[in-house]
Amino acid sequence: MNATDSTRQKIAFIGLGSMGLPMARRLLDAGHPSTVWNRTAAKADALVADGAVLAASPAEAVREADVVITMLADPAAAFAVADAIVPALRPGTHWIDTSTIGPDAVRGLAARLPDGVTLIDAPVMGSVDRAAAGKLLILAGGDTAPVAAVLDRLGTVTPCGGPGTGAALKLVLINAAIGGVALVAEALALAGSLGLPRELALRTLAEGPLAGAVGRATATGSHFPVALAAKDVALATAVTELPVLRSVHTALTADPALLGEDLSAVAR
Repeated sequence: MNATDSTRQKIAFIGLGSMGLPMARRLLDAGHPSTVWNRTAAKADALVADGAVLAASPAEAVREADVVITMLADPAAAFAVADAIVPALRPGTHWIDTSTIGPDAVRGLAARLPDGVTLIDAPVMGSVDRAAAGKLLILAGGDTAPVAAVLDRLGTVTPCGGPGTGAALKLVLINAAIGGVALVAEALALAGSLGLPRELALRTLAEGPLAGAVGRATATGSHFPVALAAKDVALATAVTELPVLRSVHTALTADPALLGEDLSAVAR
């Protein structure tokens, strides 16, 4: 497939949550014929108004697709979608999973695929603002050459190695980020207990090695729900003994009222 043909690849996009919706929008706006499916169909309304086709089921969405993209909440959702779409995938189809589900789940999905269908694990770093701007960091495991034009619309690709390596690196990076925000939250709690102004503590923390974590802890244009952060930490602590992150998971899940809030809520 030449570069011109690749820009016309038919896309099936499954999962139109806070991240999936702006990603699907970028591909539709770039001229890719797009069929979409989401459990809550109304989330597709704006895309359909601009030319996307709303499928009645995941299987219908992928039936004529060249490239299938999934952005789903967790491994259970990914396997449920796989149950629906695998029988409908045509040889030559490329499935890009951008969800954060861990390498074990990626291997489980790959094992279900029929001959001639490839799976690329391509979880992303960045929130809704970067998704809308096409500035995501895409951590890719597997051969991305056949879908390069699609991924280029979404962000910058970091090749990680074979299948599953993108999912593995995502767990490393996202847990470092979540742990950093949790550490900033505790540092601010300590500053408050010592009678220091919050803004003074934030300003000086931002001038040190926690600068990136401070930025994320005070972000206003992002939406990474605490519930999904807790899921990502749970995926990591299931792999090896991580006592600090186990404590972070306990902190993230202690207040049910925060689970739907952005991660920055833990520092407020």
